Amino acid sequence: MDVQLKRGLLDVCVLAAIKSEDSYGYKIIKDMKPYIELSESTLYTILKRLETANMLTVRTTEHGGRLRKYYHITEKGLKRIKEFEVEWKEILAIYQFVTKEDDNE
Repeated sequence: MDVQLKRGLLDVCVLAAIKSEDSYGYKIIKDMKPYIELSESTLYTILKRLETANMLTVRTTEHGGRLRKYYHITEKGLKRIKEFEVEWKEILAIYQFVTKEDDNE
């Protein structure tokens, strides 16, 4: 898969994982696992990129005697998910075109 396309898809997946409630790294990986495998290093790279793009915010809270970062989706992050929903229709149309049977055979 094209690296840029995959990167964009993973960004939206991470945003979707925190759309309904704030979450932390391990839980995000666990929630995404039925759909896609994601390493910790990849996740934290994505989270940092999304934070820099103002699509999520981070707060640190003590949990069980340790500090844990919680991620919260912003309006800009929610907007990105909505944009993806529109883009996905175009991606599906392209996929259908590429995989259609040749009518002349």
